[in-house]
Amino acid sequence: MASVRIERLIDAPADRVWDAIRDVGALHTRLVPGFVVDTRLEDGARIVTFGSGMVARERLIDIDDARRRFAYSIDGETFAHHHATNEVLDEGDGRCRFVWVADLLPDSLAPMVTGMMGQGADVLKATMEATARG
Repeated sequence: MASVRIERLIDAPADRVWDAIRDVGALHTRLVPGFVVDTRLEDGARIVTFGSGMVARERLIDIDDARRRFAYSIDGETFAHHHATNEVLDEGDGRCRFVWVADLLPDSLAPMVTGMMGQGADVLKATMEATARG
């Protein structure tokens, strides 16, 4: 099983970044605009449309406010298995660390997933830092 881990240090308060992540229906407006162009909520899931045109159905597993941790999995034919988490860790001085981990099968999808997660994390960082500046 492949495991992908992406981290970004963000110049924005942890609570602000977490608030945007936990707003699971607002990926396209609050968190990663452009990288995600639409998010629709369904019972226990969200349908995410990426800027590339790819669409994924993400099953919402857990939103843990105390740990600032969100867990989800992707349903569908592409993955034999997919489970991911987003965590926001307070680094002090108005900064935080965003940690995104995905475990997936088949292993052959790891390069594509790594690229998408890296791009998404870069957009998240830029969006949250711009929001923090005003």
